[in-house]
Amino acid sequence: MPKMNMVEAVHQALLEEMERDENVVCLGEDVGRAGGVFHATKGFQDRFGENRSFDTPLSELGIVAFGMGMALYGLRPVAEIQFADFIHLAYDQIYNNVAHMSYRSVGTYHCPMVIRSPHGGGVRGGLEHSQSPEAIFLNCPGIKMVIPSNPYDTKGLLKSAIRDEDPVIFFEHKGLYRAVTGEVPLDDYTIPLGEARLVKEGKDLTLVVWGAMVQLAERAVPQLEERGVDAEIIDLRTILPFDKPTLLASAEKTGRVVIVHEAPKTGGVGGELSAVLAEEAIDLLEAPVMRVCGYDTPFPYSLEGTYMPSVERLLEAVDASMAY
Repeated sequence: MPKMNMVEAVHQALLEEMERDENVVCLGEDVGRAGGVFHATKGFQDRFGENRSFDTPLSELGIVAFGMGMALYGLRPVAEIQFADFIHLAYDQIYNNVAHMSYRSVGTYHCPMVIRSPHGGGVRGGLEHSQSPEAIFLNCPGIKMVIPSNPYDTKGLLKSAIRDEDPVIFFEHKGLYRAVTGEVPLDDYTIPLGEARLVKEGKDLTLVVWGAMVQLAERAVPQLEERGVDAEIIDLRTILPFDKPTLLASAEKTGRVVIVHEAPKTGGVGGELSAVLAEEAIDLLEAPVMRVCGYDTPFPYSLEGTYMPSVERLLEAVDASMAY
């Protein structure tokens, strides 16, 4: 079984789906001739032609609109927003049209498109190339949202997203693109959307993470064990809809939950998860839900190491939870 990094897994998933289904097309800024800024679609235009892998104008709103039109006419577009920081420019189109299409047509029309975008910091990208904007889509009915943490999941989840009848936003952490490798089968396989992954079993406390924060949680395990804390690690994988049964079952098992995400704390996904735990599992918890997140500031360039969650900050939250 070959080893791949995450961007290679994205490339392989797209390649296989384009070979499997002639209706799958890729579009976006520099996606065609150049193969994408991270080379996720490298060679596709030569292999599949300019009608199936092509460059668009520099307009995120237009990219999503093009994709929606193609989806309504039977294609399965994979639209790339070159950096997630600029997906805000397409928010009106995503929220008011793409997400609502099935509902407003009473199921007559569907919009089976994927919006891929690299997100996240840690790569010295600065203010407008480091953001994690997943929270703005949490209150967007009709959209599914996925954030993988490793190459195996990336391929399986992306293939599922392309085959899904609903629109899917697929965020890929660019800090993981070439930093994380793993075995990825060349066979066809999918991973169901909406199912979390149990990374590590534990009995004392639950760490809820996704994307690059999965590796952060794993790096903290040796120091947690030194503290006598047997942590369970849950990789959410799909943010919307998230795997509520797995979340609640783990909370019942351990009685303590720490949520870690890179995006700012206020209004973040961690707040929604905390609310669900408060509503449905308050009697099961031995301590308040703790959150370790980015700060409520613009993403800094020179202080990105301070801004982003760290093992030290995670350990402080675990200590507070265990001492409660």
